[in-house]
Amino acid sequence: MTDVARRLSGRLSGLLMIPVLLAAASVLSGRAGILSAAESEAVRPAEAVSGAARPAGHGREKSCVVKPGIEVLREKGFPGLVGKRVGLVTNPSGVDGMLRSTIDILWNAPGVDLVALFGPEHGVRGDVYAGGKVTDTRDSATGLPVHSLYGATRKPTPEMLKGIDVMVYDIQDVGARSYTFISTLGLVMEACAEQGIEVMVLDRPNPLGGNKIEGSYVEPGFFSFVSQYRIPYIYGLTVGELAMLINEEGLNRGQTGNQPPVRCRLTVIPMEGWRRDMLYPDTGLPWVLPSPNIPSDGSSAYYCAAGICGELYGFLNIGIGYTLPFQVFAEEWIDADRLKETLDSYRIPGVSFRTIHFKPLSGRSAGKLVHGVQYFFTDYEAAPVTLVQFYVMQAVAALYPDKKPFETASGVGLFDKVCGSDSIRKMFGRRYKVEDIRSLWEKDAAGFRSLSSRYHLYD
Repeated sequence: MTDVARRLSGRLSGLLMIPVLLAAASVLSGRAGILSAAESEAVRPAEAVSGAARPAGHGREKSCVVKPGIEVLREKGFPGLVGKRVGLVTNPSGVDGMLRSTIDILWNAPGVDLVALFGPEHGVRGDVYAGGKVTDTRDSATGLPVHSLYGATRKPTPEMLKGIDVMVYDIQDVGARSYTFISTLGLVMEACAEQGIEVMVLDRPNPLGGNKIEGSYVEPGFFSFVSQYRIPYIYGLTVGELAMLINEEGLNRGQTGNQPPVRCRLTVIPMEGWRRDMLYPDTGLPWVLPSPNIPSDGSSAYYCAAGICGELYGFLNIGIGYTLPFQVFAEEWIDADRLKETLDSYRIPGVSFRTIHFKPLSGRSAGKLVHGVQYFFTDYEAAPVTLVQFYVMQAVAALYPDKKPFETASGVGLFDKVCGSDSIRKMFGRRYKVEDIRSLWEKDAAGFRSLSSRYHLYD
């Protein structure tokens, strides 16, 4: 825990539960949300967590088990929620280490009155496919009302929030700016700020670890639900740390980024045992897919390495509709051996390729034999994760001049939104060379690393 995170918790003397209270005059201004002395006594310092760092290049530890925020909250007796009417934003990934749902944990928590559930993309129970409409309904297990936060209503309405004292957020993040759950979090924070409702984030591991930062900031005119904050594409923070940063730094400015900054009363429940050098397998926690195309604990890295390219609809199959989402680049017209040979010649650090031939099960290429490459991270720390897809686009443009990405795709609007700018596309499209965009893509990483380190809750 460093700098701003330490300052925010300083008067609370080593709390594991960090209230983030923001006011113009003072961060710790005496507003509601500071833990009582009894609650303070119930928690331990985040810095008391032990565990040696994993040596670079060595195998992952299996003995170090992380406790997510929901477990820490439960073990301490649900401080901050007892005697309160509670709303919960969650999905199937909101579970403890034994796969017990946060819904059920809070529903059965002594003294906690869980009154409403809120479902982002895919719904509270994960029964809505990517992009599908989430509707208001009732949870079959608890009978609680379930309010949709995806579709026509992405921000909770005052009516939805009526009677709620604390809004809890517990969803597994993937660590990428374009993943819409963090956008939902910001809109929930905004709506709760307007109604004077506290927000409590139950922290979870960043599956990409806490050290990798890649991508440039979102530029004016390109803020959207898939690029809602002025942060890099890979931001190297847990969802709790990110919530603190956007709240404190005034980055929560609505879906289009043009509203005055909104700050809420925020409480983060940190994990126990997590370190920045951990990838998800290091945590000992089960992986519950937060959305259909993020099925495994390694999917987040693949999402970052292929998902931007995937917004160029009609260009390449990236495994959506097959058993390897975001792990392949293929098409009917590709010579797999030539593509692999070209990509190998680039000597991309930490990335290896193999040829692959398959028939997608669904989508525009369903039932058709496509050819291409599957890729692997052989050294994740060294790999330029987000640039993998740009190297593939470079290779395809060189091998197939009539199949250049931006000319072949049916549109580029969503590609620009996910990149956070049209500058990347315009510069890359001149020659389709990664070297032309590398400095632009990397220009904000060092500055954000310095800024974000002030909000670290973990070493």
